[in-house]
Amino acid sequence: MTTLFTPLNLGPLMLPNRIVMAPMTRSRALGNVPNDLMAKYYGLRAEAGLIITEGTSPSPNGLGYARIPGIYSEAQIAGWRKVTDAVHAAGGRIFVQIMHTGRVGHPANLPAGARLVAPSALAAPGEMWTDSQGMQSHPVPAEMTEADIEAAIGEYATACRNAIAAGFDGVELHGANGYLIDQFLNTASNRRTDRWGGSIENRIRFAVEVARAAAAAIGPERVGMRISPHGVFNGMASDAEMDALYLRLAEALSDIGLVYLHIVDHSSMGAPPVSAEIKARLRTAFKGRYILSGGYDAARAHADLAAGKGDLVAFGRPFIANPDLVHKLRTGGALTPADPATFYTPDAQGYTEF
Repeated sequence: MTTLFTPLNLGPLMLPNRIVMAPMTRSRALGNVPNDLMAKYYGLRAEAGLIITEGTSPSPNGLGYARIPGIYSEAQIAGWRKVTDAVHAAGGRIFVQIMHTGRVGHPANLPAGARLVAPSALAAPGEMWTDSQGMQSHPVPAEMTEADIEAAIGEYATACRNAIAAGFDGVELHGANGYLIDQFLNTASNRRTDRWGGSIENRIRFAVEVARAAAAAIGPERVGMRISPHGVFNGMASDAEMDALYLRLAEALSDIGLVYLHIVDHSSMGAPPVSAEIKARLRTAFKGRYILSGGYDAARAHADLAAGKGDLVAFGRPFIANPDLVHKLRTGGALTPADPATFYTPDAQGYTEF
């Protein structure tokens, strides 16, 4: 029977178990550069079959949140090398999640010369934390020109090459949760009337072109994508074409040969559920590995793997206060609850110290 502890190949990698550490923003990259504290954090969790890092920007324009890392400068590549060295020294495997925040950000969080850009000039709802000005409303982003779009695709490709230079085993393209790729997919943020908006084929074009560029840069066997069908985070909205859009996207990503598709289901945290039907249809449409996520415990993970609903299961918040989560899942050990007050603070408390 397939369980969490059954080995699995993921492209060229052999994973010792099916447990994935999900990407989680932790806001410890001071100056947007990975550091020794982050290397310790990820190294402590290397028993996971696969670690996916926090969202990491391919561009100064994508650094929407305070203290999130990038992967476009030599200093950032060197910082990430400390992280990958620590994980590999502990026997682990690690992908970097490449996340351009698009309209989800504020100029106070961006470096000098960077711009807040998006498919359309529509502000994200709500507010954004800035270290210098506290909570601030999301401003209206600049609508991306054709040249902006082509430049962004190029930035993703360069970030993929930088990831390999930094020692990562692969990359996850963040196409979920209302960030730039998702902003092109979703009609709540994409009102374009050119080849990048309107029809399903046009709205998936950016995601597909980014995936194609990433695959050309480092090989499709080292590239996955995370998606959030029917997600509402960061102002996204569902529509009548959404199932058809994601099925078409899954087919296109499968044709490119991406190594995995990672499904976001945050219903355990109050988001609308992703139906079992669309999850099953996406699994059929995509021929690579399929990562399940969303409020899993060991029993449910074992059951869904045994039923063939996915190949791997991602765990997020349980990893925060339980660096030894894999051991605890194997032995049935009690999980330590995490402290939300330390999720996005800049120091070691609640990160590497408890």
